[in-house]
Order: sequence, then structure tokens, then C-alpha cells
Amino acid sequence: MKAAKPPKVTIRDVATASGVHVSTVSRALDPARRQRISKEVLALVEETARRLGYQPNRAASALRTGRTHTIGVLLPDITNPVFPPILQGIEAAAAARGYFVFVANVGDPQLAQPILARMKAQQIDGLVMAIALREDPLIDFVRDSGMHAVMVNRADESGRLPAAVSDDRLAMKLAVDHLVALGHRRIAHLAGPQTVPTGVGRRQGVEQALRDHRLPAPRIVECDSYSREAGQQAMRVLLESSGKRPEAVVCCNDLVALGAYDVLRAAGLRIPRDISITGHNDMPLVDMVDPPLTTIRLPHRELGWQAAEMLFQAIEGQALLASTVVLRPELVVRASTAAPAAA
Repeated sequence: MKAAKPPKVTIRDVATASGVHVSTVSRALDPARRQRISKEVLALVEETARRLGYQPNRAASALRTGRTHTIGVLLPDITNPVFPPILQGIEAAAAARGYFVFVANVGDPQLAQPILARMKAQQIDGLVMAIALREDPLIDFVRDSGMHAVMVNRADESGRLPAAVSDDRLAMKLAVDHLVALGHRRIAHLAGPQTVPTGVGRRQGVEQALRDHRLPAPRIVECDSYSREAGQQAMRVLLESSGKRPEAVVCCNDLVALGAYDVLRAAGLRIPRDISITGHNDMPLVDMVDPPLTTIRLPHRELGWQAAEMLFQAIEGQALLASTVVLRPELVVRASTAAPAAA
């Protein structure tokens, strides 16, 4: 015979054990209203709720407030090392406000709208999007749905949605300036997909930096994705193209740079003696490859945090301080770049 389940602890039980009114407990346990409660009473209510094992009734709260205290996050590729720290930042900001995060990995852009419709049916309060192509109808779909939404790591070029991003053009300028200072003049670029805002921004950054140095336009090979395999294919194309071999290659991200490593090693070329390589993102372990990769470090966790904070401002009806938050990248110099051998 099964033992009877203990009765569920209610908000009234917490109020009785705390010696305060039910409405006080309600405010103390509501992230949107808890600032109205003194620190002493808030600590008392939270300790009592933990001791009694109180679990809030989210369904009832949603009916009462019109909010579910959940947000959705759409990621393009959860296996890409860029996105876990972004997600950590989002989750940290959400936890601080008592929100739960639904995460969807959208490998196929065609699935984005059905996934988003499902999230909307679950009554999420808002959305953080790390996906979206240039001129993507998904953005209009989000806006037309009336949902609060913020983009992260990618910005909508038309400004239809607020965003938290890194400065892609500055990132590429830092890489090019470093290579030019070493003495490189023939610089190529393995570019990201031109259907994605980051791919365009980084390519433009490389092109502008070389113009600023009065150097020839870069030889550019576009990758079809931000993957190691795409980097391998692009590096093969670059090596097989006519003309002098580049002295240095600026890669659109670290995975593409690792793909370039594979092809250069197979071709008997040494990094950086024969050709210098730079990456972008400073993903984990790129300091452990041979040679350690010179790359651009981004504040990925901060990007996620900022995007979530912008979303919560919108959910709570506050005016956004900025429609786009741009965080500054930094160059991390390691052993994959050196002066040209001839120098």
C-alpha cells in the first residue's frame, strides 16, 4: 500500500509560519514585485519557503499576472562552442529574476517558425534569438506575433529588433592591424556565410582595414558555414587559386581556422613560418592546438547577459537604454602568427 502523499505546502502555510500576511509572501516570492519588501522580511519568507518545501504554482501565477516567467532561446548550433557561454549568460540573468529558460536548437532555418509557434503556445514571456539570416522573414514573424524579442550575437541590419552583439568590424581590424605590424602584405580572408550578418560584418572589417593600410584587397573565399569542414574546403580553394600564396589568412572564426590548419598541414606548409593564421571567438582549447591560435576574444557570457537584461526591460515595460548593445572584442596573440619568413 502506497504511503499517502504529504499535503502540498501553500502560500498561506508559508505566511503562517513566517508570521506575515499572505499578500506579503505573494510579493516576496514574485520577482517582479519583491523590491517592495524589506530585506529582512524577504530573507524570512525565502528561508521559510525553503524549509517548508514550498513550490510556486506557475499555472495559477500565470493566470493571475499574465506571465509565465519563462523565456525562449533559439540557437543555430548548440555544438558550436560559441553558444554555451552565451546561454550561460542568459540563464544567469533569468535565474536572478526567477525566470525559466526554454532552449531550442534550430539546425534547419525552415524549422524556426514552427518551433517559435510552439514556444508561443507555451506562453513564453519573451524570446532571445541567436539565429536569423539577413532580411529574414522570421524577424517580421516575431514582430507580428507581438512577442518581446531580442537578438544576440547577430543584429538585424534594418534595426527591427534590439540586439546585443560584438563589434565584428573592429575585431577584424584588430587582426589585420596585427598582421600588418608583423610585416604581412598579402592577406587573405576565409569569410563567413554572406547570408549571415556576422559573415558580412567581418568581411567588411577585413576589407576596410586593408584599405586603411593602403594594401591590396584581400583574396576572399566564402565558407558555407562556421565549421571546421567549411574551413578545410575554403583553405583548399585558396591554395589552389592562381597567384602568389597569401602570407597570412584571417579566418571568420576559430573552427574555420582549425580547418585551415588541417589543409595547410596536409600540404606540408608550416604555421606560422609559411603562413600566419588568425581566428575569431577564442573558443576553449585553441590555446592548446599546435601552434596555439592567435584569435579574437569575445565576451560571450556578457553578450548573453546583456541580451537577457534587454529582454526583461521590454517585458517589464521599461524603455531600453539602447536598441543595440555593442561589446568590444580584444586580440589574443599566440604562436600562429609571426613575421613573414622572407622578412
